[in-house]
Amino acid sequence: MKKIRLTVQLLFTIVTNGYAYGFLNGKIYQGSLKYVCVPGLNCYSCPGAVASCPIGALQSLLNQQGFHIPFRMLGFFFVVGSLLGRFVCGWLCPFGLVQDLLHKIPVFQKRKRLLFHQVLKYGKYVVLVLLVCVGSMFLFGGYAKVPAFCKYLCPSGTLFGAIPLLGTNTGLRGQIGGLFLWKLGILLLIVVLSIKVYRPFCQYLCPLGAIYGWFNRFSLVQIHWEKEQCVSCGACEKACPLALSVSEISCSPECIRCGKCVESCPKKCLHFSGRHHISKSTD
Repeated sequence: MKKIRLTVQLLFTIVTNGYAYGFLNGKIYQGSLKYVCVPGLNCYSCPGAVASCPIGALQSLLNQQGFHIPFRMLGFFFVVGSLLGRFVCGWLCPFGLVQDLLHKIPVFQKRKRLLFHQVLKYGKYVVLVLLVCVGSMFLFGGYAKVPAFCKYLCPSGTLFGAIPLLGTNTGLRGQIGGLFLWKLGILLLIVVLSIKVYRPFCQYLCPLGAIYGWFNRFSLVQIHWEKEQCVSCGACEKACPLALSVSEISCSPECIRCGKCVESCPKKCLHFSGRHHISKSTD
């Protein structure tokens, strides 16, 4: 399971961020594929990105003059969320892969959660409402509409977009200011935290995870728990990197469906399944 998941993560990252010409020349791909969103975070300004980020696209629609309900992005979130839920976070998000790799570094005593987790986990919903929605509609930049999440917070955009562009485009280096240093500081904080705590950005700040988490309970892809076969050994709870109980696995908005619980279960009473299978099992 670990090898399969890592392979999928690597392949998806390469496919969606594989525009080598952009990395080599400090240019952003602007072809027709940029009108297509991928499920995970994928900064539009990243020189390697061949498609767009759904959070960036949502902010772009909210930034338009006047108030318009972003039906296209709402439909996108409904379709992807209904099919996959936070499986996207666990298997398809490039910045999720970065955090996974950082957590493997053998430094610090590892933790699954930060202190005050039960409060901090709502931070991603605050980011979604205030920066993605309210900020994009009217609040920030002196009442001008700006993509507040991308501009002020997103560490994925800093890592995959700003840093590579600055490394190859000398003209941009002279424009480095306080905003870039602020975002670089956020990125460095996330990097350090990721070495010690499992996926801190996903757990506490990611607005995309907040959206997909709403669909976890009824999405098509699920991790099914065959309760009648469970011997309550606790192996799945010990293996879960997010410290979820067996009853929370899959249905909790925090579950990213990484599959570590499935792999660890000695009785094989946890397994990936489609929603129709779950319904059939409960009838």
